[in-house]
Amino acid sequence: MKISDDKDLWVSWDDYNRSIEKLALKVFESGWQFDQVLCLARGGLRPGDVFSRIFDVPLAILSTSSYREAAGTIRSSLDIAKYITITKGSLSGRVLLVDDLVDSGVTLQKVQLHLKEHYPAVTEIKSAVLWWKACSIIEPDYHLDYLPTNPWIHQPFEDYDGLGPHQLAAWVKKGESK
Repeated sequence: MKISDDKDLWVSWDDYNRSIEKLALKVFESGWQFDQVLCLARGGLRPGDVFSRIFDVPLAILSTSSYREAAGTIRSSLDIAKYITITKGSLSGRVLLVDDLVDSGVTLQKVQLHLKEHYPAVTEIKSAVLWWKACSIIEPDYHLDYLPTNPWIHQPFEDYDGLGPHQLAAWVKKGESK
């Protein structure tokens, strides 16, 4: 694992999973209760899944995308999916909006506005992220780490970026030899 500094934050799988658990604990200790978790795909999928399981509430998924170019390292315009995927009913009540991080804050801000405009049954929205960067235009309701130097966050699942199915045999073999 590389060493983190002001420009780069390197996160291992263990650190990543522990961070999700610590954020869930922070939300629990706040006393705020919610009816559903809405995670922003893709970065919020893993935290959203864990929150849904720990709090035993339905998980909803909304796909958003702004980091599409150069293997996800360059921000483009924000796309918000037309539909939310949820297995039980529709999005309503108190919703915890979960993502991995808030960088510029544009995604979090625009998704909250989108929900208010298109989902009148939602009565309250609070946000939870693992990392909140200082450059953000919005402050999340819950966060685990505040990052004053706005480092690039290297998350453990980024190892899969650029890995094609034709490379899986070599990838798996390499992992077995460790």
